[in-house]
Amino acid sequence: MKLRIQSINFDSTTTLQSHITKKVQKLEKNFDEIMNVEVYLKVVKPETATNKEAEIKVTIPNIDFFASKTCDSFEEAVDLTIEALEKQIRKHKEKTGKK
Repeated sequence: MKLRIQSINFDSTTTLQSHITKKVQKLEKNFDEIMNVEVYLKVVKPETATNKEAEIKVTIPNIDFFASKTCDSFEEAVDLTIEALEKQIRKHKEKTGKK
């Protein structure tokens, strides 16, 4: 699995990157066909309390899953986005009968 983390208009910390890596690896444990994961982090204008946006695209053979959340912190946004992706992947697995 290839993981790409892109911070748009800011520099992400190594702590944030390791948090993302850890969360994405949990996804891979649940579904081993994941080929690519692209994470986009950006600060949404105007400057409000909930202006940290995480967009994550997960690619498996023939399908892309996508989720996006905006929260107070990037960690929270990533956590909620990963949860949304887990639901999408779980539904896909149930529909296709994959383990």
